[in-house]
Amino acid sequence: MISTPRLVSVVLADETLRESICRAIRVETHKAVPFGDGNAAVESTVRTPPDLAIVELGIQGSDGAELCRRLRERSPTMALILVASREQALDQAMSLGIRADEYMAKPFSVREIVSRVKVLLRRIGLVPGATYAWEDRPLTVGPLTVDPLRLTAHWNGQDVGLTVTEFFLLHALVRRTGVVKTREQLMQEAFPDHAASGDRLIDTHIARLQQRFAPLEPRFDALEGVHDAGYRYRAGRAGTN
Repeated sequence: MISTPRLVSVVLADETLRESICRAIRVETHKAVPFGDGNAAVESTVRTPPDLAIVELGIQGSDGAELCRRLRERSPTMALILVASREQALDQAMSLGIRADEYMAKPFSVREIVSRVKVLLRRIGLVPGATYAWEDRPLTVGPLTVDPLRLTAHWNGQDVGLTVTEFFLLHALVRRTGVVKTREQLMQEAFPDHAASGDRLIDTHIARLQQRFAPLEPRFDALEGVHDAGYRYRAGRAGTN
């Protein structure tokens, strides 16, 4: 089935990276519009709100956090990928309350970010009430339900609010409840196109994933690190003494 072409705004300072991402998105039959200035991006969304925006925190012409908020005001249903110059800047963005569907730190490959675009655009194109393959159906383990098509996780019916990467990691562990997955295996699940070493990156994202559950379940401990091995999801552990 041919997907509906979507509009993607690419708001990045690096012209070469910006144009490369736009070309790759157009290959997927979607429309990509590049912006090297934040104010120009906002003005454009007034006329035509995008389905998805890729926004760099340090973009010229607008504070990145404010730009994201203004884009959200123009298009509340828009998917958002927030780009930062380093991993630490992503933590700062999260602390400011910038709710993005994905956070990415440089350096990353064009293939890596476009894979995230494809996943998010697929979610936008879901048809309510449609029947999907068994592997795409929601999976429930105790109070946790994960939905691989909508990229959502709910704890006792409440949305956990995960990014794409956090969802991929959680889904990989929940699919094999109780089984330890190495950092290399989790790296392949969450970052199949990432060339860098995965140990520190996986640990950072697992820590963020743990934090997502804290407001919903203060004693959440179902995500367990296994020394010198990796991580596993232990059903029945969360919130118990």
